[in-house]
Amino acid sequence: MRSICLVAASVLISSAAFAQGGGPGGGQQAPAPPASFTATAIPGVVAAGTKIELVKPGLGRTEGPVAMQDGSMLVSGPNNIFKVDASDIVTTFIENANQTNGMGWDQQGRLISVQRGKGNEKVGVLYPADKVTTLADNFQGKPFDALNDMALDKRGGVYFTDTQGIYYLPPGGRVARIIDEVPRPNGVVLSPDEKTLYVHNKDGVYMLAFDVAPDGTISNRRNFARYKSVRIPGHKDPSWDEDNGADGMAVDSDGRVYAATNSGVEVFSAKGELLGVMPVQWGAETANIRKPQNLAFGGKDRKTLYIVGSGTVYKVRTLSQGPNRPTK
Repeated sequence: MRSICLVAASVLISSAAFAQGGGPGGGQQAPAPPASFTATAIPGVVAAGTKIELVKPGLGRTEGPVAMQDGSMLVSGPNNIFKVDASDIVTTFIENANQTNGMGWDQQGRLISVQRGKGNEKVGVLYPADKVTTLADNFQGKPFDALNDMALDKRGGVYFTDTQGIYYLPPGGRVARIIDEVPRPNGVVLSPDEKTLYVHNKDGVYMLAFDVAPDGTISNRRNFARYKSVRIPGHKDPSWDEDNGADGMAVDSDGRVYAATNSGVEVFSAKGELLGVMPVQWGAETANIRKPQNLAFGGKDRKTLYIVGSGTVYKVRTLSQGPNRPTK
């Protein structure tokens, strides 16, 4: 495991760029990401006119961001983990990450991830090297199917998703499937006080919320927030035709919820009110939309929001601040 400059790496991963950079409906060339977007005011979140800046394009695949202790950002790549430091220098942090998607730090300083390598899907410790291990690789004897996102609680429990449902792995316990009625669940995140679990329903019009008990179990399913982005059946852009694009999620220290969707980054109050949208989206004019796939707060003061997806990393300075915990 070593850090290497990505000047050469960008060439090596160019063949993987089509997975996220190409047209989802059949191979049209990906539109180039803009150098920046301009935010409109979202009270308490971002000031009007703030630039949302492109840190790095052409990374082939970008997902699962989580901050390091020094504020640097880790981002899942095609089969590696990138590190983005405070100077926007991008290096390789882990070379072989078993196609990691979502990531998070636990209280022991271990980097936990959901890994979706073919024939080797698992939830496991990815770093440090001497702690690497498998935490779960099946549910009731059946392998996981396209592991996607995860959220860690302070107990060391892991909430994670695949196409079949949402699971909870308690510390030292066995995996339980806690939600199976949400089709193709995607993003999950805990509120700052860890009393609420938010779940993306990309086939629906509402983000879902559940109460979380001290033992990690959930109850009281409810509609939390209505997405601005909704599926448009028959749309000529396959991304809009497929679903609403609800993907990764983040929260800030005041309990606001940030959602990556086809519209950009939708920001909701702790009560589920839509406060505004950060316009991180391009390619819509050619029916080849590129948009965020996940996001997390980083920087030394946890007031830089990193937005990843479609092979890019963007960042924006915020008025809000990420929660004071090792994971996002």
